[in-house]
Amino acid sequence: MNKNFKIIIEYDGTGFFGWQRQKDKKTVQEEIEIILSMILNQSIKIFGSGRTDSGVHAFGQVANFHADSGINPLKLKKSVNSLIKLPIVIKDCTIVDDKFHSRYNAISKEYHYFILNQEDPCAINRKYQWHIRHDLDIKIMNQCCQAITGIMDFKSFENSGSPRSSTIREVLFSNINPIKQNRLVFKICARGFLRYMVRNLIGTIVLAGANKITLNEFIKIVEAKDRAQAGPTAPPHGLFLKKVNY
Repeated sequence: MNKNFKIIIEYDGTGFFGWQRQKDKKTVQEEIEIILSMILNQSIKIFGSGRTDSGVHAFGQVANFHADSGINPLKLKKSVNSLIKLPIVIKDCTIVDDKFHSRYNAISKEYHYFILNQEDPCAINRKYQWHIRHDLDIKIMNQCCQAITGIMDFKSFENSGSPRSSTIREVLFSNINPIKQNRLVFKICARGFLRYMVRNLIGTIVLAGANKITLNEFIKIVEAKDRAQAGPTAPPHGLFLKKVNY
């Protein structure tokens, strides 16, 4: 009996060349497909809600796959987690409607980006946050977040060399706030993202937080629709796909 399985995945992206399967490169998608194919004794191809780039992590990546099997979803989840010897965990596994597609049915995604804002680096969590020594002005950074909320053209924050048919996206909310131990978290939820959009946005917002550009200059960068005018791409290890909404 062919069934459509939906899985929610947490993974540490360190050491992976992103989510999507690539030839001769270690990816999250391929590692999960290998284990599923072995357990279910058939070739399994999974469909993710979207890509995460090399070094980017996930708390709640979503994927689905079809399999001709009567296996209990809970048993399948436990089997995968016991066999996959990598920093990948299946957090949930359910059977869904045959028409469900993790990418095409998604209505929005939420990303979190973590920053350690203090003089000294951190030894334990250094792979999961961007270390910035100089003080950051959270107030102006949140003003930048407000400026990008809504429907607008985000071409200034698209990775160069990867054009889309449209660079207009709708950001539902974005903000940056302190959390414990000198950490900041940038949260952004949108109906869709351009490649590197989150990392390019936070890289530019940090310039405003460091008083290297003003709020008005940030707004002009948005309006310019020119990647060359925006700030640097923030490193991937601070970025997490928090959740996908359906």
